[in-house]
Amino acid sequence: MAGSPTARRRRLAIELRKLRDENALTCNQVGKELDWSGSKVNRMETGQGRVQPSDVDALCRFYGASDELRELLKSLAKESKTKGWWHAHGDAVPSWFSVYVGLEQAASNLRTYQGEFVPGLLQTPEYATELSRVTPGLAQEEIPRLVDVRMRRQQLLTEVNAPEFWAVVHQSVITQVIGSRQVMVGQLERMLDMAKLRNVTVQVLSYDSGAYPTTGPFTMLGFPEQEDPDMVYREGLTDSIYLELPSEVSIYTKAFDHLRTLALSPKRSAALIQSTLEDHSR
Repeated sequence: MAGSPTARRRRLAIELRKLRDENALTCNQVGKELDWSGSKVNRMETGQGRVQPSDVDALCRFYGASDELRELLKSLAKESKTKGWWHAHGDAVPSWFSVYVGLEQAASNLRTYQGEFVPGLLQTPEYATELSRVTPGLAQEEIPRLVDVRMRRQQLLTEVNAPEFWAVVHQSVITQVIGSRQVMVGQLERMLDMAKLRNVTVQVLSYDSGAYPTTGPFTMLGFPEQEDPDMVYREGLTDSIYLELPSEVSIYTKAFDHLRTLALSPKRSAALIQSTLEDHSR
């Protein structure tokens, strides 16, 4: 499986959970048979912490998995131990956000709605710095590293196998002034430039678009492997929420489809961003 260590850990967790379900066993029953705790089995199935290849081997033998699947899952366990580039930035990437960065690096498509701020993958260093300055609990000396991480994340949009990125932003995102009008001019120019990429789509939900799903900001991540289901990511000030149940993902898919239908076309959105940019320039 291609992708980041985080994505491999998620794939491993999915496969282990699937094997247990196929055997109609609970985590406690499996733990008892292997002389483990049920919580250990649960942690392995939820991707919490590192999983030892020897433990994966024991589970696969207990479940009666094929040799081919056993070797694949052991390989995933080994590869999930490697560290991504973002780990070198230490506390600038909180543990709860580190998971998202890892998944983002492995995604084949990203769909996001933002009602307050420009999506992180489209931000300029100046805009990102202004947002970081007012982040509660963030030490000022950490800001440069945090901004550096955000800029490094953006490189995935211009890689050879770049993911499809579709962003819908509310008009207030481009009209409100973050930092200064000069900062906003640079930011809107950046959005226009990124929207020219073949894999990037930017739409603006205008003030007169009418009623729309009041979901709050969210990002949907899709992955290249069919075995890795789509998921929804929602971020707070101190933590994050991942939604993976098909019923939950389906609701957000419908909400995003509704939002992009209501939003201006990419061409008209670019025209509105350009005119707003000119307003900020005056």
